[in-house]
Amino acid sequence: MTICALDLDEVGWLLTGGSPVPAPRLHDHFSELLKPPSRTTDIIVYAHGWQTKPEAAYRAADRLMALAEEQYAQRSNLYPHLTATNFAPWMVLIRWPSRSAPFLAGYRRIRNRAHTMGITGYAPRIIGQLLGYLDDNRVDPAAAPVLANRDGQFLHLVGHSFGCRLLCEAVQWASGHQHGDTLGWSHPGAPGRPFTVDSMLLLQMAAPRDAFSTTFTALSDAPLRGPIVATYAQRDWATGLWHRIAEQQAGIGNQGLGTAPEPVSNISMLPPDSAYPHAALDHWFVSVDSSRVFVKGKGPAGAHSDYLRPESAHLMLSLADYSR
Repeated sequence: MTICALDLDEVGWLLTGGSPVPAPRLHDHFSELLKPPSRTTDIIVYAHGWQTKPEAAYRAADRLMALAEEQYAQRSNLYPHLTATNFAPWMVLIRWPSRSAPFLAGYRRIRNRAHTMGITGYAPRIIGQLLGYLDDNRVDPAAAPVLANRDGQFLHLVGHSFGCRLLCEAVQWASGHQHGDTLGWSHPGAPGRPFTVDSMLLLQMAAPRDAFSTTFTALSDAPLRGPIVATYAQRDWATGLWHRIAEQQAGIGNQGLGTAPEPVSNISMLPPDSAYPHAALDHWFVSVDSSRVFVKGKGPAGAHSDYLRPESAHLMLSLADYSR
């Protein structure tokens, strides 16, 4: 399965061949790189997390997509709205410099880098414009009859660790800009406005539990059509111990979503052979207890990176099904 990889530098600017892409060429660069197969129905934008080399990021993205393919092939009956003719995913991988020492100093360094990339850097602008480009260039339903109920492909965001922060910053930044600059949807169900991001899956997010009520406060007006779903696991020590020391409270990836602008639904991660009830995902914020699933991992990070599992692919596919 083809994966398109985009690389950002330490301030969040887009690179090509190791050099920054000139700002006037951003749109042209996207058009040269972002060429999903003609039958693509779902575009997944994936941002990796802490301690990930570029080649490891690609392997993780490839593994996640392979797990999704295997899960769909074996249990397509769990996704009644995804059929062989209307489900063909394609992934865009966002890579960024996330390597550091595996202890507290390294954690703080990458936390600060992700914060800088998202707050004072260019990552929100670049990722926002990437999503805007994808939104503006979704396939016309007339050219792809299988998408008769939409203006084009479905668009999903998947992040891990600090990559979740980058995606949230991008969507929040996009909420304050006009259509044509980035994303164009201002509120769920607004008549006459194009839909944009259909789901956001945050795997072991490295951010404080109250981040959605203190930092990402604009997401209630952001270009999101589907739920914000975050997993957590008690053996994720990176967002537990290190995060508690660095930010005076445990992270979402260890304790789940805390306060948010809307009520938070708390559910357990289901095994790959059990369907998620519609009611389980029918909330603006969903906190998923993955403590019984994400358990493997040695060293100071614990199970922080034990998310490449069939259960994660099942949840991702369930969100794609729900978006229909």
